[in-house]
Amino acid sequence: MTRKIISIENLSSKVKTAKKQGKKIVHCHGVFDLLHIGHIKHFSEAKSHGDILVVTVTPDEYVNKGPNRPAFTTELRLEALAALESIDFVAKNVWSTAVETIKLIKPDIYFKGPDYKDNKDDVTGMISEESRAIESVGGEIMYSTDIAFSSSSILNRYSDLYSEEQKSFISSIRKELAPEDVKIVLEGLKDLKVLVIGETIIDQYVFCEALGKSGKEPVLVLRDLNTENYLGGAAAIVNHLSDFCSSITLISALGELGEHEDFIKANLAKNIRFEFINKTNSPTIVKKRFVEHITNSKTLGVYSINDETLSGKDEKKLLSIILKEIKKHDLVIITDYGHGLISEKVAKEIVKHSPYTTLNAQINAANSSYHTMDKYEKVECVIINESELRHEFRNKDGDLDDLMKALSQNLKATNVVVSRGNRG
Repeated sequence: MTRKIISIENLSSKVKTAKKQGKKIVHCHGVFDLLHIGHIKHFSEAKSHGDILVVTVTPDEYVNKGPNRPAFTTELRLEALAALESIDFVAKNVWSTAVETIKLIKPDIYFKGPDYKDNKDDVTGMISEESRAIESVGGEIMYSTDIAFSSSSILNRYSDLYSEEQKSFISSIRKELAPEDVKIVLEGLKDLKVLVIGETIIDQYVFCEALGKSGKEPVLVLRDLNTENYLGGAAAIVNHLSDFCSSITLISALGELGEHEDFIKANLAKNIRFEFINKTNSPTIVKKRFVEHITNSKTLGVYSINDETLSGKDEKKLLSIILKEIKKHDLVIITDYGHGLISEKVAKEIVKHSPYTTLNAQINAANSSYHTMDKYEKVECVIINESELRHEFRNKDGDLDDLMKALSQNLKATNVVVSRGNRG
């Protein structure tokens, strides 16, 4: 079984050799989180169209299917697929989509489920790009004829992912809105011009092996294994928005020396414009977490940050950029992490000139003793976590509805959205 699990580079080599021998290659790609009868029938039909069936798997870091997903790690999903007789080789993908994979391995057939046959039904838009990729290497796309099954639907329906209150709420939405209604709303976002203002953060994860207690001191000793960097803060938000909106602009700050600038620009989606100022006497914000690699438990956090307010010169430059850009956009999203980027003066100018303002202000370890939302007024929409709302009013046990109404009155906000962690 394990001989079937190979690297993407090795897979490309094996496909090339097999094609020289006159073999026909069929390629399937997906998450395959919960292996079920639908997958088995899908792979069996795929194999019937060629001589060798290869499967590539979306790795954990690119699975965006909701909380607690994927249910199984990349390695476990690879093992499950390798156990199927119909599959000849399986590999972990190194990209977020199959487009580059198709161009690399050059299969004869790219095989997808029947739910992708009408490309318009694919909300991600990736099936069109995959179709172009397979055509560019001289192959063709084919679709299975059997019934479509969804791992996500099965997991969502039969798992304990949601509380009874959440299930009731989701059920009520299903009764009022058809999938087509949701799709129309999402498609309506494409033409929205969005401006995001906030701190860019590098989320750095240092995966470690716990060695034990130090021999001389009461200190946990870790051995670092590998480090992964991700875009966080406002940069993460614009990347999420890039899937829905065609035109997005990010206004943010980097460190005085522009550390990580190349990484940030390289990892922003192509449809994102950006304007950065360099904050005097400050590094680019990096939030480093040391993570035990087996349990993925965070053991320690170290922040590289200067959260003092902007200098007069930097504030003037930031305001100049904001006032130039704000009139070009339909919606302004403020992501205020309390690290000194948005002063009271800047906040008032944003709200004053913005056509529609959404505010997301967050508390964290670096700002929990002083960060507040009262520098904003007359925002159309406020998004806040329940613990942040209670922090805002220094109220631990008060009625949530009353606190939401009070926040709405204080900020003269039309809409208040409170997220409640695992309670929805």
